[in-house]
Amino acid sequence: MVQSIRMSRAAVAFATAALVSAVLPASAAAAPPTPRIDLKVLVVDDGGSAVEAVTAELKNTGVPYTEIELGEYGRPVIDSAFLSDTVAGLPRAKYQGVVLPNEDPFGAGSAEMTALVAYEKTYGIRQVDAYTWAHPGVGLDYTDSGGYSGVLDGAEAALTPAGKAGPFGYLDGQVTFEDNSGVVDESYGYVARPREGFTSYLDAPVTGGTGRGSLLGEYAHDGRRELVVTFGYNQHQRQFRLLARGIVEWLTQGVHLGQSRNYFSVHVDDVFAPDARWDKQLNCTPGDFDCGDGEGEGTTPIRMTAADAQYAAQWQRSSGFTLDMVYNAGAGEEWKAENGGADALTERLLADRAQYRWINHTYTHPFLGCVQDTSTVPWQCAKDAAGNTTWMSRAEISAQIRDNHNWALGKGLPVDRTELVTGEHSGLKTLPQQPVDNPNLAPALADNGVKWTASDNSREPRQRAVGSALTVPRHPMNVYYNVGTAAEMTDEYNWIYTSAEDGGSGVCATNPASTCLDEPLDEATGYTGHIVPQEARTALGHVIGNDPRPHYVHQSNLAEERILYPVLDKLLADYRGLFADNAPIVNPRQSQAGTELNRRTAWDKALADGKVTAYRVGTTVTVKAPAGVTAPVTAPEGTRKQLLLGTSAFGTAYAGQRSAWAAPELLQSAITLKLPA
Repeated sequence: MVQSIRMSRAAVAFATAALVSAVLPASAAAAPPTPRIDLKVLVVDDGGSAVEAVTAELKNTGVPYTEIELGEYGRPVIDSAFLSDTVAGLPRAKYQGVVLPNEDPFGAGSAEMTALVAYEKTYGIRQVDAYTWAHPGVGLDYTDSGGYSGVLDGAEAALTPAGKAGPFGYLDGQVTFEDNSGVVDESYGYVARPREGFTSYLDAPVTGGTGRGSLLGEYAHDGRRELVVTFGYNQHQRQFRLLARGIVEWLTQGVHLGQSRNYFSVHVDDVFAPDARWDKQLNCTPGDFDCGDGEGEGTTPIRMTAADAQYAAQWQRSSGFTLDMVYNAGAGEEWKAENGGADALTERLLADRAQYRWINHTYTHPFLGCVQDTSTVPWQCAKDAAGNTTWMSRAEISAQIRDNHNWALGKGLPVDRTELVTGEHSGLKTLPQQPVDNPNLAPALADNGVKWTASDNSREPRQRAVGSALTVPRHPMNVYYNVGTAAEMTDEYNWIYTSAEDGGSGVCATNPASTCLDEPLDEATGYTGHIVPQEARTALGHVIGNDPRPHYVHQSNLAEERILYPVLDKLLADYRGLFADNAPIVNPRQSQAGTELNRRTAWDKALADGKVTAYRVGTTVTVKAPAGVTAPVTAPEGTRKQLLLGTSAFGTAYAGQRSAWAAPELLQSAITLKLPA
């Protein structure tokens, strides 16, 4: 009987385990589920330039965001329900990062800040304080304790070792603050000593003191991480443009929708053709219908020589940069016939044909829009007897494209028939005289398989359709088509940018997009001392602004004094002094730039329509977009893309990350990425 009520040790252990499991709550028996974190950023906007700059970077990069304007009546209240919920049984964080104007824009003890703090702690969400002052609340000493507050124009800031090893490793190290004016303060900020928990990423010498202090860094405290920026900026200033990529990478922990590259390509128009020359006495270009009534027609035109072509090829090799030669074969043939029939320039360029990219610029560079009536200044579109605009015909336009392309094929040029640059971007609308495209242009483009036709970014910055083709806006460089020497360039520049009182045209005073020089530039030094650095700075702003639009100049700028090269040399040298080797300049051809712009347009529309779903659960990222829309995605090195069977390396390397325009694989409805553990 005693034996019958005894239990074995094994039975006792089993019963005890069963009892314990029955009385313990489920949360202790199993780990909580891994939350879903949506790939979207929350931006709280106070109307200041700092938040505006970060928002512009998100938009330009393709990162989705929700913007809350602090001063807007009836705006959403930021509480736990606004920030998180549950989807398919998983807790969901609706935002992967938070951008605030400062560390607490709602006021001390506010319910909204309390909700944000709890949200960031719960889901490990990071916060950017777009611009704040130095104080212990953000992990910094006050500036009166060995720091500095004041103007930062020209400040020589630098990345710290932590900054280079972390989110700003795509930079070489130096970040010099802009100082473009001697009479206007452009930057203000606080240089301060870090306290415990603060890791500085960018610091600068303490003006008037000793040591260095932080301008940007990470403050880890109370289970949260804040990126603290203690200098003011706007979206166009170089110091922000250099740091913008790293701010986004830090905020999103390196996993986000959108991608960014530093693009630069240069189209050299009118290759093989001569360009007219600026007349320093007439202050216009003889041959133009509005210049001197034909006076000065004998001015020698500007055209490259064989030596210029040889120099161009050598410069490309030494600089590591490829030019796009935008050619007019018929104009070259006409020049040859008028000058004895031989042409060493053409022979040299053809011998080096494989070293360049080539783009069709029409056979003889005619105006492809309306027939121009030049009996008045400015010219007008000619009308027929019924008062209708007279247009260049479809057959004429088509022949100009076809003949130039066929000549290239016959000479073995590596030309892409889908790319076209019309003379002066003609055929497209030209305000004010021609407010619409030549209706014969689109059919002629289709006749010749043209998919990408250039437009002038200063007139039409947005890509648009021309029949079945799309425009590729190009940035005009301020190196003029009608000059071959620095003195000519400076003289024309002075005419445009000085007041009538100083001997200029005075147009700078009436053009809202222009400013007048304080005084005319010296012809001996004005080009190298003012124009070159100004133009290199402008173009570099495009390069570091994720702008794939090409720049364009003319063959005249590679001739005579070869005045284009100082601009390109300075830009390339400045760029390579700012960026690490892992962020090289991307040099797209016209069709690639057009494709990039087209993808961005489709992506922006999908975001605006609310048709993109993207989230991260642990180390798995899922992205769903409308059919036919490719998604830009950025992720860390080591990320792999899920295939139907197995995985493959995701994207291409750039600036320490992997990124690509991605689409679901065969038989998949979403993009699935596996992040490194």
